[in-house]
Amino acid sequence: MRVSLVQLDVDPAVPARDRLAEVSALVRGRRGDHLVVLPELWLHTGWVYDGWESDAEGVRGPVAQSMARAARDAGVWLHAGSIIERGADDNLYNTSLVFDPDGTLRGTYRKIHRFGFTGGEAALISRGTETAQVRMPWAEVGLATCYDLRFPELFRRILDAGAEVLVLPAAWPARRVEHWRVLSRARAIENQMFVLACNVTGEQGGQAMGGHSMVIDPWGEIVAEAGTEQTVLTAEIDPALVAKTREDFPVLQNRVF
Repeated sequence: MRVSLVQLDVDPAVPARDRLAEVSALVRGRRGDHLVVLPELWLHTGWVYDGWESDAEGVRGPVAQSMARAARDAGVWLHAGSIIERGADDNLYNTSLVFDPDGTLRGTYRKIHRFGFTGGEAALISRGTETAQVRMPWAEVGLATCYDLRFPELFRRILDAGAEVLVLPAAWPARRVEHWRVLSRARAIENQMFVLACNVTGEQGGQAMGGHSMVIDPWGEIVAEAGTEQTVLTAEIDPALVAKTREDFPVLQNRVF
């Protein structure tokens, strides 16, 4: 399974239409990949909030339609990162979208753990309430987003739903990038699954973003890791290694809770 993580420099000064065109072109250029992953809120930005209310849209809105076309043109499965979704209840959500090679929306995930203690995301959007996974031809793929990474109980639920690969888009800051690296590996090790962790780089709202997108195997070994520049990180993974790891080292059989 050939996977590509598109680590983007998300500059809030770049008009959204230009960023959408750039990202659509990057996706179209990934023909030959099986799965392409974009980071969290690459269009709306994760740390600049003033456009969230006005720019929010539905999961079949203009951004979703553009991503569907790009996936279809490239013939790839596309985890299109996340958007600010306006739900049918008129609330805002941080929502991931997954498209198949025909451009069909095959899965969505509303971020459950919202970052912020007295402001920011936690004050502006509603939290999701359900875990999500998507069945791809190669593996069952679980979905999570950025700050979710700090809450291991979520990943146990994803594991119990059958996930073999986890996709995690993020807008994780540079000052806590070692937490990102350690926790991403921990989620892979404790759940014996692949982790595809796709971060942004550049600067948003005065925050330097961390980069260091990673592909991690079920033993916690880093298969591929980006630096801090915009790049496409590509790796070959074998989902069959998940079952083999769980058989060779059956730690999950000793779970009590």
